[in-house]
Amino acid sequence: MERVYESVDPATGEVLESFPIATDTELRDALDRAESAFAVWHRQPLQDRAARLTRVAELLDAQAGDLAELMALEMGKRVAEGVAEAKKCAWGCRYYAENAASFLKPEKKQSDGSEAWIRYEPLGPLLAIMPWNFPFWQFFRFAAPALVAGNVTLLKHAPNTPRCARRIERLLLDAGLPDGAIRNLFLSNEQAARAIADPRIRGVTLTGSTRAGKQVAATAGANLKTMVLELGGSDPFIVFADADIEKAIEGGVASRCLNNGQSCIAAKRFLVQAPVFDEFRDGLVERMRERTMGNPRDPDVQLGPLARRDLRDRLAAQVASSVTAGARALCGGEVPDCDGFFYPATVLVDAPPESPAACEELFGPVATLFRFENDEDALALANGTAYGLGASLWTTDRERADRLIPRIESGAVFVNGLVKSDPRLPFGGIKDSGFGRELGREGLLEFVNRKTVWIA
Repeated sequence: MERVYESVDPATGEVLESFPIATDTELRDALDRAESAFAVWHRQPLQDRAARLTRVAELLDAQAGDLAELMALEMGKRVAEGVAEAKKCAWGCRYYAENAASFLKPEKKQSDGSEAWIRYEPLGPLLAIMPWNFPFWQFFRFAAPALVAGNVTLLKHAPNTPRCARRIERLLLDAGLPDGAIRNLFLSNEQAARAIADPRIRGVTLTGSTRAGKQVAATAGANLKTMVLELGGSDPFIVFADADIEKAIEGGVASRCLNNGQSCIAAKRFLVQAPVFDEFRDGLVERMRERTMGNPRDPDVQLGPLARRDLRDRLAAQVASSVTAGARALCGGEVPDCDGFFYPATVLVDAPPESPAACEELFGPVATLFRFENDEDALALANGTAYGLGASLWTTDRERADRLIPRIESGAVFVNGLVKSDPRLPFGGIKDSGFGRELGREGLLEFVNRKTVWIA
């Protein structure tokens, strides 16, 4: 049974507001309006579309504090992180407003004709199926390039962030986008599938679980729709003996606890070379124990609740199953006796290969440590997963990094830094982490027609 769209405070469990599923009539109307809006929007001069995107950035900056409070109340993000998320959305909008003209400029090519070039033209209405963990950034990193290129979008957001979804729609309309260019709809999964199949929808993007990605890919593929899928991850955080261990510990804690541990690109499996394993383990445990847990609106809190009760319960079950299989919890590992959907910062060691901590994505503040001896051991552990989103490599040996980077199976490798998204760089994964790219010029080109023009 599908969950209703319901805003719940994860710090208390209080239901704040519920929203009805859209009617089929509302879906048909939204598709009609999107088609009409596209006819208007993509014919506007590029500089006018860029100006609207710049206005969106101004609104995001001005309302960052308010948006952060909304995120804290609806999905548990700490307010400081929410402000940073809103400002990152503004950065993304400005980046595409400033660079769209160069990204979309026709490219001349050599051929056997007198002239040949590639034009970049928008596809039309797109469906965005978005997650709750970065409720604004995940949308805007898709929408900023898609909209400035001339596309329009329908938004199906996560059922537990309906207020964030409505706020996104309001921001874009207040910035001057035409009616129908953005429409938030509280759709059921069945309605979303029908929208994907509808000929008016020309492409679909989803950020979510691998399971959801496979379902969307099946429907989109059956209807020959362009798609981008950004799915789960179990990113390796690889620490070599020559690394700056203190910086690696700081980076590991920051990555594992960002957004209360609910990030696809967070470090999840910590692979540490044997000579420094004990030092790294002890430092990581000490820092994780220090994380202050509580209401995300409290500025002194370092770790808020998970976004939903079922997510917290699943994480707790994965940890318990791993411990039953032989893993040991060096800190955390138990659900606290309090209101809300909290789970403490946890460090696991000795997780058997078949345990959830070793082979599943743990979507919460749980770090699992593994020991390795040499480069080949590290690669075997890093690549021994169905996922391939990102990897973080910690070493002071540049030659080693250069040797390992081509052999790590992931969409990104960050050396001596946390895996993160940046508007200037393409972002996405391989294997069960999805396909296609967001951000950079590559992200903009995912939802355009790269039209070849040849003249005799």
